[in-house]
This record gives sequence, structure tokens and C-alpha cells, in this order.
Amino acid sequence: MFEVICSDIQSIFRDYQILSHIDHFEELQRYHYERDDPSSREVRLIIRVFLADGSSVVVRFKNEKDVSLELLESQCRFAQLLHDRRILTPVQYQSGQSFARWYTIGGYQVIVTVEEFAEGEVRVVDLPIAEKTGALLARTHNIAEECNAHVDNDVIFDPFKRNDLLFYPEFAEIASKLEGDARILADQIIGKYQEYMEILSPLGSEPRYAVQGDISDCNLYQNADGEIGLFDFNRSGDNNLYCDAVMQAIFEARLMDYPDGYAGRSEELILPAFLRGYQSIRPFTGFQRQMFPYLYALIAAFWSMDIVWSENSLQKAFERGDMKAVEGWLQIIWQRISHLRSMEERGLDNLQPVS
Repeated sequence: MFEVICSDIQSIFRDYQILSHIDHFEELQRYHYERDDPSSREVRLIIRVFLADGSSVVVRFKNEKDVSLELLESQCRFAQLLHDRRILTPVQYQSGQSFARWYTIGGYQVIVTVEEFAEGEVRVVDLPIAEKTGALLARTHNIAEECNAHVDNDVIFDPFKRNDLLFYPEFAEIASKLEGDARILADQIIGKYQEYMEILSPLGSEPRYAVQGDISDCNLYQNADGEIGLFDFNRSGDNNLYCDAVMQAIFEARLMDYPDGYAGRSEELILPAFLRGYQSIRPFTGFQRQMFPYLYALIAAFWSMDIVWSENSLQKAFERGDMKAVEGWLQIIWQRISHLRSMEERGLDNLQPVS
């Protein structure tokens, strides 16, 4: 198993011109690749190092498939660009002209990056946080577009590729195995999907720019002045900025932790607040407003939790052979994909600012 000791960190700090002495360090995240493959040399370890001057930094060690020195360098450069343009995000330390470097530690080859530790992690998303987060995302989008910033990496919120919200390929695989009335309804749903993707296709040919890629409660922080910042550019890559805005908004409205009293109403409350914050900085165009109902309907219809992850998901019902539950899901999915809800229906134009 990959391990680091203080002398390893001290060597890294010399290269990154960090002069304060190390007090101690703790692990923030570790992927145990060796559990599935004892011979694995893949590494993902993130540590927080506490320094004698009272500050702390985050050191990331990586050696993973599809993760290159060039990718980590470009992600760090984008993060630093945002910081330099007054986005609240941790400073990325450099070694010479580089943010990322290869090291050999304990017989492992790893890429190392170093950044400031972000104090004040946001753990609960309420209306003011959602609105501020939407505005923050819009500011990062403006900077990426103005500076022609790019990160050559797939993102998790891209409707034109495999993504973490919209599980259409999994639905299509199940549909191909259905028979009778269930197959007829599934084919109708697939027809709607294809129709909507054709409508959305102009978005797929628009310019793509760098995005942080994973704004959420665990990647946001708030300073003493109430300003919202973001960290963790692990999923940073290029995306259509409008698609990123909508899918990040839905992600924050459905899958975060919320205050008491938001139960069953999180999307009703959070989604309009996030989108209002976004459009206060980067107004939606008429074309984008026209696209919203179709993109929203696809996300709602093929919501990942309902298709795969929840205990009573479509996939689990199919695997159990529970055709009654499968048919029930098909009816729900058909209703969701058939009901087109505009931005106005989502409350975007009626919600008063809460921040």
C-alpha cells in the first residue's frame, strides 16, 4: 500500500518553496486500489499537512488510468486562472514553472500537486448558498470563455456523452430485453429521447470551455465574509457552458444536504435559486430558454438514481424479474419525458433574490 512519511513531504515542500516546518498531517481521502488487485500500483491519496506557522496545505498523490501529468497541469492552471481572476479558490503552488510533478515514493511512481487548504467547507445547501453558487458558476464560465480556457478531459455532466445524472444507455439496454406492451412503451420513450436529442443537438456543436465540473456541497467553501468559493478540480474538463449550468443546478437541487424543512421540496426551492443566481451574472439567451424543457425532461426521465442506483430502481426491478415494478417505472418515465416544463414553470422568473 502506498504510504508517505514526513521526509517525503519535506522533499516535496522544498521543490514547491514551502518553507514552514511540518507539524503533522492527516489523510483526507484514499482509494484502496489494492483491495481489488493486490499488485495494483494505482494511487489516489489526498492529505492535509498542518504547518508550524498555523496554516495548512493539501497534497495530492495520483497515479491512475486516464490521469496524466498534462491533465493535472492543465486542471491546476485553470484553477489558478480562476484565483487570479478573483474567484475564491485555493492557491495552486508551483515548482519552478509547473504545478504537477512526478515523484518516486516508496517504490511508487506518483504525480504530486500542492494547494492551499480551503477552510469553511459548505455542508448544507440553503437558498442563499444556492443563489450564490449559481452566481459563482456563472463567473467561472465568463472567465473560461473570455480567456479561451480549456482542459482536455471528459466531464461528468455532459448530456452528449456518458454522464452521472442521465442514464439513458442503461435504460436502452433494459429496453432491448423487454417484450409485449412493456417493449412498445419503452420504444416510445426511446423515440422521445431521440427527438429531444435532435432538438438539443445545436448545443453539442457550440464551443466548449473549461469548467470545474463538480460543484457540490463537498467542493464548496465559505469565508468569513460569506463569500462562496470552490475547490477540487479533479473532474475539471471542457463542456458546453449552458449544459454545465443546468446539470450542476439540478445536481445541487437533488443530491445535497439541505436544512430542516426542505424535505420533499429541495428541487422546488434550490433549483430556481441556483438558476436565478446564475442568470444574474450570465443571462440566459432566448435559445437557451427554449432548450431548457428538453434537457430537463431528459434528466428527469433518466435520472441515475431511478434507473440504477436506488434500491427500487428500474434496473433492480428488472433483475428481480418484477415486471409489475418495471411497467410502473416505464409509466413514470413516459410521464416525465412527455411533460415539458419551461424555466418559468421552474420558478426562475418569479423567485425574488434571497441573498
